[in-house]
Amino acid sequence: MLETLGLEYHYQHGKKIVFPEIEVKRGQRLLISGFSGCGKTTLLSLIAGALKLQAGDIKFDGINYSSMSSLLLDKFRADHIGYIFQTLNLIPFLSVSENIALGIRFSQSRKSKINDLNQEITRLVKSLGLGKEVLTTPVNRLSVGQQQRVAVARALLGKPDLILADEPTSALDAETTKKFLNEVMDAFDSTKQAIIMVSHDASITHYFDTVIDLNKQHA
Repeated sequence: MLETLGLEYHYQHGKKIVFPEIEVKRGQRLLISGFSGCGKTTLLSLIAGALKLQAGDIKFDGINYSSMSSLLLDKFRADHIGYIFQTLNLIPFLSVSENIALGIRFSQSRKSKINDLNQEITRLVKSLGLGKEVLTTPVNRLSVGQQQRVAVARALLGKPDLILADEPTSALDAETTKKFLNEVMDAFDSTKQAIIMVSHDASITHYFDTVIDLNKQHA
């Protein structure tokens, strides 16, 4: 489904990162690990098409990113990729339901997979361990753990082909991390979707079938 080819990224301060080549199939759960500054978030942003390619290429279902304009990449990302941001990027004054619905705002193809939007949002919320009573609650009234789940539900809405998750457990304690990851892995469709998560937390590797350590790649 996804393949990276000779990716490099040159930062303005002069640092250069050469990324390993990655191949991801549907149903695959890939963890990209490494300490802060090794390029984890940069790699996710390149895969999402949010950062412009400088060297190398990315193929998604046979389509080369280098052949697409920024506008086409934005549309492609909206249709095929669900992104869980490290900073969550939730809108504080909107309700849980309204924040989740933003996941398909720019994608007609993801909208078309949903028969009843409210019913699907309720299903996702319940599958991630939240009660449906939170649906009308502004997200700024929720705990960090609850907000993390809202961000995941937004990314999963409309069943995008690929889920990208940037340090989603960084603000959670060990027990909450365990519960959270169990819920995430149960919620995503392993027959049709894949997930790439980046994290510095070595204790979560057993949730994934493939682990790439960027620190070892740069050693």
